[in-house]
Amino acid sequence: MSAVTSAQPLVQVQGLKKHFNSSKLFFSKKVKTVKAVDGVSFEIKHSETLGLVGESGCGKSTTGKCILRLIESTDGDVFFGTTNLSRMDQRRFRPYRRHLQIIFQDPFSSLNPRMHVESMLREILHVHQLAEGESATRRVNELLEMVGLSSAQRHKYPHEFSGGQRQRIGIARALAVEPKFIVCDEPVSALDVSIQAQIINLLVDLQKQLSLTYLFIAHDLAVVRHISNRVAVMYLGKVVEMADTRQLYINPLHPYTQSLLSAVPTPDPVSKKQRIVLKGEIPNPADPPSGCTFHTRCPIAKQECKEIHPELREIEKDHFVSCHLAN
Repeated sequence: MSAVTSAQPLVQVQGLKKHFNSSKLFFSKKVKTVKAVDGVSFEIKHSETLGLVGESGCGKSTTGKCILRLIESTDGDVFFGTTNLSRMDQRRFRPYRRHLQIIFQDPFSSLNPRMHVESMLREILHVHQLAEGESATRRVNELLEMVGLSSAQRHKYPHEFSGGQRQRIGIARALAVEPKFIVCDEPVSALDVSIQAQIINLLVDLQKQLSLTYLFIAHDLAVVRHISNRVAVMYLGKVVEMADTRQLYINPLHPYTQSLLSAVPTPDPVSKKQRIVLKGEIPNPADPPSGCTFHTRCPIAKQECKEIHPELREIEKDHFVSCHLAN
């Protein structure tokens, strides 16, 4: 396995695509292709958090799962350091799996209800040949305490824990194999607001302690702002804007990003904020609009937007936008 140095990005995604063939209608010979992820590119540096945001159905979770090869991509490349993971067969890819982990969205269905916590964690340690016997027991206790649970809870089953505690177990499971990169697939969306803050703070602390790198997928822009170093905004399978978190929130350049940020509530009751309301629904990904896929809902779209697809270009330093009218 090649070494990964801090001078290069830990993860690079280049032209990633995932297309699904939808079932054809009765009497129809055509099979439509749903472009869930359509040419996504970005990189994530060591110990960095890249937030990936957008409406439901835009392809965020599919992107994360394709990076980990939980879903096989249609095209594109994923590099871990200098190693191209996309071109490996499953046998060669297996040693890399322990370095690339995921925290799932639903803390209820992501845990095996028939296994208690210790069994779950010990199984992982056994499969990856990391610890056995007393060494495994010590590691299980260490993992539970690391995520804010007591080692005395290791014999409990998932139904005996609250939602927040279950997500802590999910985090412990991801940490068990000492990963370098974790995809956080909306890890707090199913939790109460007060519990969300605890889990986010836990992820931040673990990142500092273990030098972890995150792809943080979410639709809650307030949460993303708190945890992310940079943010990429997706719409209909494509990245339409990407920038440093502070820059993106202060000066969003894409009309879609502007509309998303205008919907974020502010804690100041006196502050007046102009809400940008988008008209219409997200287009069918099996039959996307021509040109810019956002033009059917864009309040400033022109004829050029309907005919020519805008490329993702650098408008300001490290601020990339896919819009003809951004400057």
